[in-house]
Amino acid sequence: MPQSLTEIVHEQLQQSIHTFTTILHDETIHKSVVEAARLTANSLKNGGKLLVCGNGGSAADAQHLAAEFVCRLVANRPAMSAIALTTDTSALTAIGNDFGFDRIFSRQVEALGNKGDILLAITTSGNSPNCLKAVQQAHNQELTTLALTGNDGGAIASLADITITIPTKITAHIQEAHLALEHIFCLLTERCCFGESLDS
Repeated sequence: MPQSLTEIVHEQLQQSIHTFTTILHDETIHKSVVEAARLTANSLKNGGKLLVCGNGGSAADAQHLAAEFVCRLVANRPAMSAIALTTDTSALTAIGNDFGFDRIFSRQVEALGNKGDILLAITTSGNSPNCLKAVQQAHNQELTTLALTGNDGGAIASLADITITIPTKITAHIQEAHLALEHIFCLLTERCCFGESLDS
């Protein structure tokens, strides 16, 4: 018999819970998120910024995370400098048309990135060509590179300075976990920049 719709709901939630439970007990992921936040906070305190890129749902994540840095997550605090490289349609289409879609992020890193800045590339497969080129360009300009990925980490795992890999092949659950860790990353960066006594 085919699954009922309610059985599908139950199965999907069970898979999500399994993914989150795995992450909950993975100390390597915890330490990587903390280190990413510390590096990002140090950059921001020294006048740097966070650049974020990704495709599709990960593009939405890039915009979401940048907005939380610039506005706030929970606490009222000074703005934190962050730019999503996914939002400027004129730049994206010009670069895509003139140089190719795989250059849409690296060209912006070339223009906007400075030594000491942070680049976060979000790619569920770890193999998005435009994210890989962005990381390579960031290294050329002495940015610190972070990656959020899934499955086995993909090619980006060997390129980024810190890679956080969600241990599942299911894209939807990778994205769910990415969003949770992005919120934690923002929260920890706030804490590292402004201390514990934030006005919430």
